[in-house]
Amino acid sequence: MLKTLSLFVVVVAVITIGCGGGQTPSNSASPGTQKVVVALKPDKNPDQMLAERDSASRFLTEKLGRPVEVIIPLSAAVINEGFSNGTIDIGYLSANDLINAKDADALLVGEINGKTTYKSYWLALKDKPYNSVEDLRGKPIAFASRTSTSGFIIPLWDLRKRGLVSEKADPEEFFGKGNVFFGTGYVSAVERVLSGEAEAAAVSYYVLDENKHLTEEQRGKLKKVAEQGDVPTHIIAVRKNLTGADRDRLKTALLSMNDAPNTELRDKLFTSRLVETDQESHLRPLREALIVVPR
Repeated sequence: MLKTLSLFVVVVAVITIGCGGGQTPSNSASPGTQKVVVALKPDKNPDQMLAERDSASRFLTEKLGRPVEVIIPLSAAVINEGFSNGTIDIGYLSANDLINAKDADALLVGEINGKTTYKSYWLALKDKPYNSVEDLRGKPIAFASRTSTSGFIIPLWDLRKRGLVSEKADPEEFFGKGNVFFGTGYVSAVERVLSGEAEAAAVSYYVLDENKHLTEEQRGKLKKVAEQGDVPTHIIAVRKNLTGADRDRLKTALLSMNDAPNTELRDKLFTSRLVETDQESHLRPLREALIVVPR
């Protein structure tokens, strides 16, 4: 695992130097010819993400008729910084990431089975005796990350609603001191379960239900212990000062991923169908959770 992460850091550093190093803010170039920079979250294995990066770059370059570079920053915080300084035009973010982004708007969101929300899961090994979140009391667990909507905020909100933690919303009140770990994404949290370091992990439903983040062998060892939500689907965000015709062209290009034969690439990159929606309505379930969960 450490070797994989080290390789990923090196690869991403090379990508960042090649794609963004010395780059002037993209809003300073001619709108019709400037390079478009798209940022994806590093939530899958490195090799898979690099292949998806290249496919996305080719697709969007062809659709827009202008150069498109797809980068994989190390965190959503880097994406939000890119929105602020004008070096990133489009970013794929969780709902919580967008709330933290002061210089970006929702352009499109994911739609799953006709809904723009999905479920968060607690996962454990199949041979473990856990059948509800209450069974995890006093057990070591892993959250996906401190900023993950489905992998931390919504599960913690659920614990608070169940009365399993106090108004402090400290997960160690329920799981025990020293028993709460934070990953760098879904895969890192699940790997703690697979290695025996944690008894359960909080992640998005599609980590288990779909063949996107884990191998078939890994998924075969896991089960759903509990689900919670609704979680607002992930968001394709656009920097606020990219407006008018440029924003419309980007939206049209991305929506074309809903058409065959582009859906396979769409699902690899963004999980599901892309749709327009009202930003505040989409974020409302998360804003309600954040009233209870300390940030």
